[in-house]
Amino acid sequence: MKKGFDFLVSFMLLLLLAPVFLILYYLVLKDLGRPVFFNQQRPGYKGRPFTVYKFRTMHEMEADGLLGVGDAERMTRVGRFLRSTSLDELPQLLNVLKGEMSLVGPRPLLMDYLPLYNERQMRRHDVLPGITGWAQVNGRNNLSWQEKFEFDIWYVENRSFLLDMKILWLTVVKVFKREGVSSQGHATSVRFEGNDK
Repeated sequence: MKKGFDFLVSFMLLLLLAPVFLILYYLVLKDLGRPVFFNQQRPGYKGRPFTVYKFRTMHEMEADGLLGVGDAERMTRVGRFLRSTSLDELPQLLNVLKGEMSLVGPRPLLMDYLPLYNERQMRRHDVLPGITGWAQVNGRNNLSWQEKFEFDIWYVENRSFLLDMKILWLTVVKVFKREGVSSQGHATSVRFEGNDK
């Protein structure tokens, strides 16, 4: 039921939001040039890697001669708008169509984090990663890593169709309020350094 719902909703959203995609494509192209999309390997179900898609929001470090420059300095005005409204995440609907992601589930983080998880934290990979999740509607980047992981694990242990509907509704509310987009004092989120940090 979840897979069918994910496919149907993501397909309908891609059709309905096609004009929005074209506008965002043009804005990013004009602001940052090519490539318009940010593609990165992320761990999916059972930690298997897949390529996640997003609209670019920052200058590239190497290509633009910005090695050692922080995220805040690399992010453009258009990029900040896309991040604050979560519109940069829209291309992940393609990941949902491909069966690599779900509409709801733990957010796919970095491949580098996999060796840093303890056994309990690895349980977040027992389900497909999601565009939004229980951690996102309970604080997003304002949470500590331990809090995020606990919300993710709680979702894995309590997931249901009704819970997914609740998370999707709360996501819409959070997006309109633009809450929890970045960690305190950071343009995005603090890097996870392990459980002893």
